[in-house]
Amino acid sequence: MALSCKRLLRSGACVALTLCAAAAAQVRAIPLDKQHTRLGFELSTRWGQTLEGQFPRYDGVVSVLPDGRHQVSLRMYTADVQITDHERYAQWARGSAFFDSAKFPEVVFISHPYDVSMLIAGGHIAGELVIRGIRRPETLTVEPAQCPRPALDCDVILSGEVRRSDYEMDSLKLAISDKVVFLLHARIEPPKEKP
Repeated sequence: MALSCKRLLRSGACVALTLCAAAAAQVRAIPLDKQHTRLGFELSTRWGQTLEGQFPRYDGVVSVLPDGRHQVSLRMYTADVQITDHERYAQWARGSAFFDSAKFPEVVFISHPYDVSMLIAGGHIAGELVIRGIRRPETLTVEPAQCPRPALDCDVILSGEVRRSDYEMDSLKLAISDKVVFLLHARIEPPKEKP
C-alpha cells in the first residue's frame, strides 16, 4: 500500500510539474527596446528647482500571459543613477541617504497583470515597487497612446508618484521634497521578421 501511495505522489508531482512547465512555455517575454526606452525620476527642491534623474542601466521585459494580459518587470540599477547637470546630487542619490546603491543595487517594479487595451486608452497599472528592500503597492498612470501601435511605433508614457519617506529615504527633507515622480517612456523590441 505504501508503495502505491509513493507512486501516486510521484506521478501527481510529475503531472503538476508538467502543467507548470506547459503554462510557463505559453508566457512570452518581450524585452524593452533599450535604444528608445528612458526610465527616470524627478525631485523638486524647496527653491523650485526640478532635478531630473535617469537610470541609464536597467533590465525590463513585458510578459504576455496565456490569457492575453501583459505584465511588466523592471530592474533599475541604482549605482548608475545620474542627475542631469548635478553630479553632487547624483552622488547623493546613489549614496546611503537615498538609494544606497552599495546595499540596495536595484529598484524593482513588477506590475500586476493588465489588459493591453490600456496602452491605447490610458489608465492605471498597479504593481509592487521595491526600493531599499522595502516593498509597497504603487500605481503607474498610463497616458493615452499617440499612435495605433504603442510600445512599437511610439512610447508608452507612464508616471507615478511615491513618497521617499515611505522607503526610508529621509535625508535632506528641508531641501528636497518628499515626493518622487517616476517617469517612464517605454518601447518593446520589435518582433523579428521571419526569413
